Amino acid sequence: MCDRLPIKKKICLLGAEAVGKTSLVRRYVLGIFSDRYLTTMGVKVDKKILHVAEDEVHLIVWDLAGEDELTQLRTDYLKGASGYLLVVDGTRVSTLHKAIELQRKAAGAVGSVPFVLVINKSDLADEWAPLEDHLEEFGCRLWPRCTTSARLGTGVEEAFLMLAQLMLADQAEAG
Repeated sequence: MCDRLPIKKKICLLGAEAVGKTSLVRRYVLGIFSDRYLTTMGVKVDKKILHVAEDEVHLIVWDLAGEDELTQLRTDYLKGASGYLLVVDGTRVSTLHKAIELQRKAAGAVGSVPFVLVINKSDLADEWAPLEDHLEEFGCRLWPRCTTSARLGTGVEEAFLMLAQLMLADQAEAG
């Protein structure tokens, strides 16, 4: 019996500025959280190894700068991505609108690769915007999604694991 080779997957984190993409990556990769706001300039790349069933998956995590009125998504950063996390700040419905726009751009750049809608900042749930209505309105209610708190660590591992499982299932289907 021979050992299985590790599976390498590039993933990207997309979202508006200040939704918590960098905080999610730092919590996931390093297990830490900082209240200091760090603006990502361009892209920051990290690695994380996880196990999905019998597979060892090496995630190459690209934390892309948030998109706002001055900064546009550099779709060339998406090349070679096997999947992505669309990150939304649960307290700002405008970030959901931006995520929907970014999903269209990403699909145009890399095709229909797996993605997960990550609604971050669950520790501020009492301040959350009515996102469910907007999910219905924009036809994205059935998107795979996960609720997280980078501050508390809640749901962070699950979000990345969900994406890894979707990518492996997609790879198996492709054959």
